[in-house]
Amino acid sequence: MTNPENFLLIMAMLDEALPIINKQNLQYIGKLKNPFTIEHYSGKIESMQVNLLVNGKCNVYGVDQIGTQASTLSTYLGAEAFKPSLIINAGTAGGFLWDKAKIGDTYLGYPKVCYHDRRINLPGFKEYGFGYFPTYDCRTIAKELGLRLGVITTGNSLDFTDKDIELIKENRGVVKDMEAASIAWVANQLGIAYVGIKTITDIVDGSIPTEDEFIMNLKLASHNLAEKTAEVISWLAANKH
Repeated sequence: MTNPENFLLIMAMLDEALPIINKQNLQYIGKLKNPFTIEHYSGKIESMQVNLLVNGKCNVYGVDQIGTQASTLSTYLGAEAFKPSLIINAGTAGGFLWDKAKIGDTYLGYPKVCYHDRRINLPGFKEYGFGYFPTYDCRTIAKELGLRLGVITTGNSLDFTDKDIELIKENRGVVKDMEAASIAWVANQLGIAYVGIKTITDIVDGSIPTEDEFIMNLKLASHNLAEKTAEVISWLAANKH
């Protein structure tokens, strides 16, 4: 049973999460569950109780645990612990020249999120590989808050292949990230609504290498992400989503 006054917010990197943690005065609670590295922050945004989970640092390599594997675990354990009525994935991502994306733009995932790097060319498995997980209908939110809409596609690499781009275009993707589809998969399995909020750090098909542009723009994008995520949560709380 879900708790209608409780949102679960999943974020991969601490640097992405710190602006909203600080701005909303979310309190550090500790590790969600040993022996896992997932960090738990909690507080209220407007009237809504928000439990924010960050994947934490890898015990072996000492870096943020980005990607689908850690995010799947964080989402499941968070959903089990807090019984949220809504799962929100906020993070930074890549945008595209073909959608006229600009650094700092914020998108809401709609009408679906999917994978672009799970290529399984067998009958039935091809569609399974993409996933095609539906999202919360956020068209009104986007219109009222001045946010962009589009399909988020997920892969486990920061860079991309020509085939990745082909499949992103095939699925009308306008945002490329590393977590959304895995989080949406858990949400859909549990029958919990999913919202994806992504702010652009880099232009995937631009002239600057992705890794350089990501580092250059992470602070700006994370600041914008914090502002827009709080606005979306406030809107959802006020409208009882």
